[in-house]
Amino acid sequence: MKKSVLLASAAIMMCYFTSCSGGKKTEEAAAPAEEAKTEAAVPEYKLMNDLPTVDLSTFPKDADGKVTLFDGKSFNGWRGYGRTDVPAAWEVVDGTIHIKGSGAGEAGAKDGGDLVFAHKFKNYEFEFEWKVGKGSNSGVLYMIQEVEGQPSYISAPEYQVLDNANHPDAKLGKDGNRQSASLYDMIPAKPQNSKPFGEWNKGKIMCYKGTVVHYQNDEPVVEYHLWTQQWKEMLDNSKFSKDKWPLAYELLLNCGGENKEGFIGFQDHGDDVWYRNITIKELD
Repeated sequence: MKKSVLLASAAIMMCYFTSCSGGKKTEEAAAPAEEAKTEAAVPEYKLMNDLPTVDLSTFPKDADGKVTLFDGKSFNGWRGYGRTDVPAAWEVVDGTIHIKGSGAGEAGAKDGGDLVFAHKFKNYEFEFEWKVGKGSNSGVLYMIQEVEGQPSYISAPEYQVLDNANHPDAKLGKDGNRQSASLYDMIPAKPQNSKPFGEWNKGKIMCYKGTVVHYQNDEPVVEYHLWTQQWKEMLDNSKFSKDKWPLAYELLLNCGGENKEGFIGFQDHGDDVWYRNITIKELD
């Protein structure tokens, strides 16, 4: 009996001076449990800010201020997401950037992964043309932050690129919000005016001080506003919600980071997709 009392007393004293107080003074240990829980819930991540970027002034610009980001011959200005070189799954062929279908799913190719233009953009009109193979899936991602060990879309909204007629993702999500030109898993493109696989589509993404508009074949099909209550509510109801994917939620909620800017890139989803006529016009 005495032994038990002594052991219990010792345990109480040890808890008081060490683990129960986290090794800090008793006053500090008395912090509200809710505050401690909130701090612990913040996901940890590391941005890869040391990867190479390019000087946009070295790329050709036309009289309207449009800068050509792809010369039709080389990957000048481009590199893989989170790396310094271009993954072998991407090639330049017949004046296009082509992701060679691996059939192995997203970034499943032996040397695959997403492709980014190595310059961060803030306010702009980004134009491109895209074509998919039968049943193919890809996407144009913007406001990308390169996060170590994480995919590009964890921090970036996505302009969906898809064969609506043959890829199963077209029937998932809600109200067609995973079909081409949609804000992936959040806002459906309306009208849905994409052309079938094998034909070229025109795409445009306008970002200006938080307002984002997707265009498909010269028609505006999506509009929304970053960093607003609307944006938060969309994230709350998406696959990127805080409950489902807390790190993605944290990054997307503050998409573009402190400077509200990021890279633009093309997604490797394991399928054949082509891009061409890629330009950007920076907006004041």
